[in-house]
Amino acid sequence: MTKEKVIKEKWNWKKEMRLLPGYIIVMIWVLFTFLLLGWVAAASFSTTKEIFLGNALKFESGIHFENYVKAWTTSDVSTFFSNSLVYASISCVLLIAICAPAAYVLSRFDFIANKIIQSSFVSAMGVPAVMIVLPLFGLVANWNILNHTFSNRIILIFLYVGINIPYTTIFLLTFFSNLSRTFEEAAAIDGCSPMKTFWKIMLPMAQPGIITVTIFNFINVWNEYFMSLIFANSDKVRSVAVGLYSMINSMKYTGDYAGMFAAVVIVFLPTFILYLFLSEKIIAGVTGGAIKG
Repeated sequence: MTKEKVIKEKWNWKKEMRLLPGYIIVMIWVLFTFLLLGWVAAASFSTTKEIFLGNALKFESGIHFENYVKAWTTSDVSTFFSNSLVYASISCVLLIAICAPAAYVLSRFDFIANKIIQSSFVSAMGVPAVMIVLPLFGLVANWNILNHTFSNRIILIFLYVGINIPYTTIFLLTFFSNLSRTFEEAAAIDGCSPMKTFWKIMLPMAQPGIITVTIFNFINVWNEYFMSLIFANSDKVRSVAVGLYSMINSMKYTGDYAGMFAAVVIVFLPTFILYLFLSEKIIAGVTGGAIKG
């Protein structure tokens, strides 16, 4: 073994030792998270009595799948789940349909208001939702459309799309800016119009960024609480966040804590599955925006 190789291995060893405290902290956090989630999952298959006795992990009375059936049917989790799924899915599709072309134009074409629009989007990302929700609620209340189920759904989707447009546009703008222009030049030589070039070539190339920002938007809408609390005035249109909160409050009277944990697991599953199966896409999308194409 050469002297240079020995020095290099010694340096790598010292570098790893310096990172050891960080590794320990991360491992402790991961272990704590898994233990916490595991206990919640176990409690959802247990009974309220076993939970209070501290025997939720022992399953002395067996595994109670009926907790999930009860939470899904009698506790209106199915309604809240369906509402949030509709809101998140439609909002994500509309956000990509609106923001992807806008981000492409801002990243590729120079015009007078380009920098102003970009700065406006960045500034809008810093505006708290509470500053615009209450004026919007007063405006919508004057239209007398809050008592209609369909109108409530449209309003919530409109708000979810509007609030997430600045972030989605800026994210995709950065991604499009780092894609090589040679593909567009080759398409132009072949007689392809800018619009056709975007839909046929550039949009598919931006797939990692689109998937990543769609996942983030889906999770944001799925976990959103304040908008649904203000604009959804009935259980028929409420999202899982507001519905779950009302269920937790009702546990004070019913005492069905096992059913509550089952509802929590049901609400948690969609975002967990997204991260579980699309984690590589998320990493590729985030890092792709930082690498020059």
